[in-house]
Amino acid sequence: MDDRIITYGGQAVIEGVMMRGKKAFAIAMRDPDGAIVLHKEKLAKVYSSGIIKIPFLRGIILLWDALGLGMRALTISANTQTGEDEQLEGPALYLTMGISFTLGIGLFFLLPAGVGSLAETLLGWNVWWNNLLEGIIRLLLLVGYIWAIGFMPDIERLFGYHGAEHKTINAYEAGAELTPKSVDKFPIEHPRCGTAFIMTLVLLSIIVFTILGPLPIIWRLISRVVFIPILAGIAVEYIRWTANHIDSKFVQWIIKPNLALQALTTREPDHSMLEVAIQSFETMRQAEKDFEL
Repeated sequence: MDDRIITYGGQAVIEGVMMRGKKAFAIAMRDPDGAIVLHKEKLAKVYSSGIIKIPFLRGIILLWDALGLGMRALTISANTQTGEDEQLEGPALYLTMGISFTLGIGLFFLLPAGVGSLAETLLGWNVWWNNLLEGIIRLLLLVGYIWAIGFMPDIERLFGYHGAEHKTINAYEAGAELTPKSVDKFPIEHPRCGTAFIMTLVLLSIIVFTILGPLPIIWRLISRVVFIPILAGIAVEYIRWTANHIDSKFVQWIIKPNLALQALTTREPDHSMLEVAIQSFETMRQAEKDFEL
């Protein structure tokens, strides 16, 4: 199988795109004057360690590192816009990640679990229906949150760069020429998108938490937190499997919910956004070669 199918990933940042390969990542950003600014770094050793060969465990560890990498990329791109030099790293980085995780867990996992438990107490519903209600609330919160922030002008541009990132990777994987005109012909959806991971995680939570059945409220809340890394590991392996079998009609059918959610997290990019995404990808590819020397 072509190695590029599972190697390259990216992320939209403020007025730019980050592209990640096996050994390096690169960021291409527009500065306030419209010029493209480039930044490249070698990836942490965890990306080349033996741990990435261990199914399920690799997903949990790499997702944590990828979150930190994404937040650093956002900081670098924000600094490019403001002219500041402060970097988010070390204790400040992990504190920010911890706060983000806590807020996300509270909103998308504990709040729906609390509502489900309340429905069980006040309405006297069967516990299986309450768990299913919890999952549906979680899904609606996710979709509603992404839909709502999509109306913010800055987020709308961010989603445009997200679309440019996907188009560029799709074009590369198809062996097409990496020019704005050529790349623009490709779809803005991609099966390995972080959005696909989030949707998979939520759908898995609906199934697993419904199967868990009745639990006292405290154990219900604890289980929602404890199962997050387990579900995350399964979600990563699922996405890797679907990416490796994307030519299958069955796989193309089962990933439709993931691709559908990307309609909210991507926008059709203009050619200036595609230029940035292509520059980011080509810089990353060159950095991969440079770091081999």
